[in-house]
Amino acid sequence: QVQLVESGGGVVQAGGSLRLSCAASGSIFSIKAMGWYRQAPGKQRELVASITSATTSGDKTNYADSVKGRFTVSRDNAKNTLYLQMNSLKPEDTAVYYCNLVARVWTGSVYDTSDYWGQGTQVTVSS
Repeated sequence: QVQLVESGGGVVQAGGSLRLSCAASGSIFSIKAMGWYRQAPGKQRELVASITSATTSGDKTNYADSVKGRFTVSRDNAKNTLYLQMNSLKPEDTAVYYCNLVARVWTGSVYDTSDYWGQGTQVTVSS
């Protein structure tokens, strides 16, 4: 089994900063990608930022246009932990933020590539 534990959400004023963490544990053989998604009330879940593991050119990061220049995604490979540093927060960043993991895992009988989600952490930015 694989578990994702998120932390770091909270309430912050516009212009402030927060740092989200997502720790992955369990029978993880290799990580294909990790990312942060968010879902605001009445809206669809959207990608915020992600890191895709690459064997030759190094990890690749991807950001939603709305957060470029304000958010930074990073990963501690030794700890299987993903971070999201959020600066210059805006009220429109208010949402539940979810951690996503795509990894090759040991199921007990075979290796399989699966997709996992954290429980979500609330980020509220007041104006």
